[in-house]
Amino acid sequence: MGLLKTRKNKKFGYEPRYWNDNGEGNPYKLKGKFDEQRTTLSASGGLVNRFKTAWNEYKTEQDKSSHKTIIIIAAILIFVFLWIIDFDLTIFSDTY
Repeated sequence: MGLLKTRKNKKFGYEPRYWNDNGEGNPYKLKGKFDEQRTTLSASGGLVNRFKTAWNEYKTEQDKSSHKTIIIIAAILIFVFLWIIDFDLTIFSDTY
């Protein structure tokens, strides 16, 4: 009946479904696709240091066409926003 015996906990051996069979690495660590190529992920320190490493990565990146595309998209979005709020550029002129 087991009145004097304490119950043992059930053991549960969980193994992730899509983990490699050779047993290397941590199966619970979530890692992005391009983590090895980016330097800003391992940036330690404060906010200023993170911005500096992000700016250095932006300057040293080889693909300059993507930078131009980002700037063009940002400019279009800014102009669309100014058009939606009906911004008047005549406030910058000297004539009243």
